[in-house]
Amino acid sequence: MMDEAQEDLLEHEDISQKPLSSPYNIPPLRSTRLQIQKSNVCSRAYFVVVMVFFHVYILNVIALLLYVHYNNGPGDLVSGDGASPAPVINTDRRLPQPAPSGRELHVEEYSQSFSLHRMEGIRVGHVQHVSVVPDRTHEMKTLSLKPLLFEIPGFLSEEECRVVVQLAQLKGLMDSQAATPSQDQTELNQPLLSLSTEEVFHLLDLNQDGFLQKQEIVSHSRSRDGTWLSPDNLRQTLTGLEASPTGILTLGEFRRVYDVSQRPRQQQSGSLHSHFKQRNRHTWLFQGLGSHRVLQTLRKRVIALTRLPSALLELSEPLQVSRYEHGDFTNAHYDSSSSQSETTCAHTRLAGNMSALTEVSCRYLTVLFYLSSVEEGGESTFPVADNRTYDEQALVQDGVDLTDTQQACGKGNLKLTPTAGTALLWYNHLSDGRGWMGELDEYSLHGDCPVKRGVKWVASSWVNVDPDHQQQARYQRLVAQRHQAKSGMDEHYQSLSHSDLHLDL
Repeated sequence: MMDEAQEDLLEHEDISQKPLSSPYNIPPLRSTRLQIQKSNVCSRAYFVVVMVFFHVYILNVIALLLYVHYNNGPGDLVSGDGASPAPVINTDRRLPQPAPSGRELHVEEYSQSFSLHRMEGIRVGHVQHVSVVPDRTHEMKTLSLKPLLFEIPGFLSEEECRVVVQLAQLKGLMDSQAATPSQDQTELNQPLLSLSTEEVFHLLDLNQDGFLQKQEIVSHSRSRDGTWLSPDNLRQTLTGLEASPTGILTLGEFRRVYDVSQRPRQQQSGSLHSHFKQRNRHTWLFQGLGSHRVLQTLRKRVIALTRLPSALLELSEPLQVSRYEHGDFTNAHYDSSSSQSETTCAHTRLAGNMSALTEVSCRYLTVLFYLSSVEEGGESTFPVADNRTYDEQALVQDGVDLTDTQQACGKGNLKLTPTAGTALLWYNHLSDGRGWMGELDEYSLHGDCPVKRGVKWVASSWVNVDPDHQQQARYQRLVAQRHQAKSGMDEHYQSLSHSDLHLDL
């Protein structure tokens, strides 16, 4: 720039020293060039400013498009092939993971990183203090070691008991579906239709080849439109089929197996172990997000009491509330079921064995809440609690079946009077020695004596656990993925309906 200025100055001096050769008044050349230079500078600055604003605008538009895409686009959704969704920003809405650490739990890590807590009973009559609410402790008394049974007085307040009862009444109660003396059907394992053995055989023989294969029996058990054979019939038939050297059943072989399965259980086992009967009314109360505060508080207390991961309880059955009026009862029974190859747990059926004959309840433990006191009767009975040995034959005393609470409620080993606010906790399964759920505890047999005066309200909270810890892990991971997918969908549509980003564009 300095060189150009000096050249202009020299040129100006040369021109000024020369005489004018033209009669016209021509402006000095220096002035003209200076005017042209000023015009170029203005044009160049204007162009630079325009380009800067244009590029900033383009960058803002691109940034806004990227923001809309990654926050409202398909990145938050689960793809159709089942791929895992993108992480949800609101972590409070995510389903808790099985492990306390909260990280994703892999099947191969499950046995090492997760186990089921089990309280120690010490001895019958032992009292220990537990904390389930802030600034307060409860006394927990060991009532028996077989099964491991505890009593916690004052677990619920009178107000909380009243709220749960009122919620159950608002929800509406239904009659129990098990057989009662007032029903004409006296045997639960009798077929609903009167069919001959030959007719049953031909109905099971799907391909009509004159033989029964295992798959044909399994296919019948998975029917969703009702079944005309009871689980006992199916189990007996499957047992006979597996015992056959050929692996199939002819009509003659099926006739022998089926006739045995049709006999009452008393003739099969040689004991008087009666069929399960009950008479009461009940309903189910959901305890998740959106439920009443008392119901959510009750679940949190159970989590604190059992010291089990919250995911197990959140994926377990809802709270069952039952009402027993005069004469209502429940025969002695097991809350859970023993593990068998032909059954699958009802709560993990999404990830279960589709070839299983029947679905059964798998309940690691039971927490029973007394919501009211009873004037007379209505006791909870554990007929064989703390027996030295368990023998089904020992359930029969002087010709009376101890499981029949209507006839032998007073003969059981342990009988508990309902008191409003008291909770009972017992384990339905033994430990497998590796921190997981083992075999069914046969001493957990329990029932409800008939109510003689007053009304009995109880609530049952079950913790569902699959004996196969890998299947339990698969189920929890599957539910977590579906929950995250649903959360992503909710956030996607919520952002589309409440955002003005598209209007800004």
